[in-house]
Amino acid sequence: MPRASAAWGCGKRLWIKRDDLSGSTLTGNKVRKLEFIAGFAQAQNLDTLITCGGLQSNHARATANVCAKLGWHCELVLRGRHPVSEGNTLLDQLFGAEVTAVDPRQYTEDLEGILQRRAEYHRSQGRRPLIIPTGGSNGLGIWGYVAGAEELVANMDAANIDEATVVTATGSGGTQAGLTLGMALFKPECPVWGFAVCDDAQYFTTKVNQDIAEAQEIWPALACDNPQINTNDAHIGPGYGRATEPVYERIAALASLEGIVLDPVYTGKAFHGLCEELARGAFASAKDIIFVHTGGIYGIFPHGEQLAAAVNHNTSTLK
Repeated sequence: MPRASAAWGCGKRLWIKRDDLSGSTLTGNKVRKLEFIAGFAQAQNLDTLITCGGLQSNHARATANVCAKLGWHCELVLRGRHPVSEGNTLLDQLFGAEVTAVDPRQYTEDLEGILQRRAEYHRSQGRRPLIIPTGGSNGLGIWGYVAGAEELVANMDAANIDEATVVTATGSGGTQAGLTLGMALFKPECPVWGFAVCDDAQYFTTKVNQDIAEAQEIWPALACDNPQINTNDAHIGPGYGRATEPVYERIAALASLEGIVLDPVYTGKAFHGLCEELARGAFASAKDIIFVHTGGIYGIFPHGEQLAAAVNHNTSTLK
């Protein structure tokens, strides 16, 4: 990203790993995890996937897409009272998913119970369900980004990048866990940083450790010496799914500079946080920084007014 590097890199080269273009109707990072989760479900002769998330969950939409491709039933348990047919929720419906909207308080207090009851219902209908946790983030889904890290190292070799700092948005922790473990296995001199879009650094330390430990217990070949877990939680802003004006303006600016679209929920917030940290002198020893674009383009549409205002603001500033 030469123009973005000139604008915000502070002397460093900014690269982007385009995992937003990873197939399955722009499902981004979620399809990497689902490749292994769906493979497991096929091996177990299952035919129904149940998962959960917010109303505009990228993972939920990606799961619905995978089920449509495989001819499986899909149920999405989504946090929110009134699903609106736009962005990801519109695609959920187009892919034929069964959507169950749950009051946010009930969702928080009894998610596991709700998922188990829905699975029991599907069994009573003759289906064979698998419950997938939020974001597909567990010891099975981690394989998606262990493989992704191996691919990234090959990309680095092709671009003659010897060493880099890898940055990703982190929400459910699965992508961060897979990249952390994968880079520790394949290129341990390259640190991985997760920029939190919700929760704090301690949460992600615990979650990433859990996912790695679960995977290593099942597959000893994934063992490595204490992979370093790095999380920046300084740019969460007003909370999950909500962004500030500077985030919207950064999204608009990057789109006009490089033709790359980020979303306000994950990638836009993380990339803005990265640029803010670089301006403060962070990552001083790094020459190259690779930002993993994990997708989420459909999440921009519920934020249309804010993004349009950001475009107008950036345009008037340049005049």
